[in-house]
Amino acid sequence: MLTTTLPSVTWIPLARAHAERADDMTAGHRARRARGEKHAIEDFLYDYYGTRPAQLRRWHPGVGTGLAPAPDGVAEHAAWKWYRTFPDGVVTLDVEAYLAARGESVRYIHGLLTATASRPVFSGCFGLHEWAMVYRRPEHRHPLPLRLGQAGTDQVVESHPIRCTHFDAFRFFTPEAVGLNRLQPTRATQVDLDQPGCLHAAMDCHKWAGKLGPAVPGALALDCFALAADIRLLDMQASPYDLTSYGHPPVKIETPEGKAEYVSRQREFARRAAGLRARLIRVCDELLGPAAAAENRETVAPFNHR
Repeated sequence: MLTTTLPSVTWIPLARAHAERADDMTAGHRARRARGEKHAIEDFLYDYYGTRPAQLRRWHPGVGTGLAPAPDGVAEHAAWKWYRTFPDGVVTLDVEAYLAARGESVRYIHGLLTATASRPVFSGCFGLHEWAMVYRRPEHRHPLPLRLGQAGTDQVVESHPIRCTHFDAFRFFTPEAVGLNRLQPTRATQVDLDQPGCLHAAMDCHKWAGKLGPAVPGALALDCFALAADIRLLDMQASPYDLTSYGHPPVKIETPEGKAEYVSRQREFARRAAGLRARLIRVCDELLGPAAAAENRETVAPFNHR
């Protein structure tokens, strides 16, 4: 399974640059946390996804890549979970041990991402999931005013078709909004319904990279986090909340111009997510091996292209 070995003059700078990039990406969150401050937009990436800055800054070479010893000894990864050290001091992911503990998760992630990637991009939802989460409710998740007020927000929901495919968005709909959705996603149907135009399915690249952990190369992990952060901003800009206090203009999806802006940005995010999703699938392919990966693809084949 070991296909590449990086000399220390290569991997040490990579690990250092990775930590610096991660620190830059999480600096605002860490400063706010130290002050006890909340952030209605960015906290989602840490609270919902369980992202830990310290974990994010830890660089992994990824499955199949070994780290040659440095002049002062073997790579610190030797002491990390699911790593092994060869007699010559090369440290790499112990795929056998990793699969023994995480094999079921790898197969699920591989199948879900493969099925999602097989489908066309749907861009007609206009981010109305966030509106459905506050529909006819006087209390909301975020301490922010509604841009159109409660009555105006409810009117937008009632005057648009709601077509949310993603269970982890749908499960937060208010009871009054549930029946308005054209689909009724469940966890069991996620492989059947996730589609590459969905903002939450794209943000979930970060989730799946985190679940795959040390098998994912550091650069890919941070690229997924960066995409999730960019998408989260659009998710909130297109929501019913007034983000004036954060200095972000709204994407007024209740207007033709707002819909056009939303779709344009949504399609660009779908393009970025497609590349990251393909890279995550390749990680799963390498973990499972050609035969098991092919078998897993056959398992989800009935769900493809739906």
